Amino acid sequence: MPEIQKLLDNNIRWAEATQAADPTFFDKLSQQQSPVYLWIGCSDSRVPANQIVDLMPGDIFVHRNVANMVIHTDFNCLSVLQYAIDVLKVKHVIVCGHYGCGGVEAALGDQSLGLIDNWLGHIKDTAQENNEALSGMSFQDRAARLCELNVIKQADNVRRTSVYQDAMKRQQEIKIHSWIYSLRNGKIKVL
Repeated sequence: MPEIQKLLDNNIRWAEATQAADPTFFDKLSQQQSPVYLWIGCSDSRVPANQIVDLMPGDIFVHRNVANMVIHTDFNCLSVLQYAIDVLKVKHVIVCGHYGCGGVEAALGDQSLGLIDNWLGHIKDTAQENNEALSGMSFQDRAARLCELNVIKQADNVRRTSVYQDAMKRQQEIKIHSWIYSLRNGKIKVL
């Protein structure tokens, strides 16, 4: 269990250093959150939402899953979306994918990975819908383009949810953004 103890030790050092740098940090953090942004991103550990947009904890509400999917039967994602829109009153929903996404690359392959194959089937559908545009590319280029197409598709799925549609009927101001992040240079591209 030394791996877990390392995390607990890291936490103590981080909390103490944070408190020393800003004695009011945890008092402010413990107040009610009121983020303006909802981030729907990939579970990939290399894509930490707060860090890549340089925001503090509490400034962005985050939902992550494999390949940043918004599926109409995923009550976890829909519950996050509903809470963010109806309760937190976020003004921006950001769907952010990333190049080199293992979920997208797995969807392009023929290997069976088990339960995750059902999840990746949605990305396979997007690949099939865009077969002509993806044909003739190298695997790397096809995967990169499918990462982009997946983000665009998931942002469209946000627009099609009853949560978003109800907010539009109330004339709630919400903008949806499609972004993709590069692991190679740390920059976000707006799609």
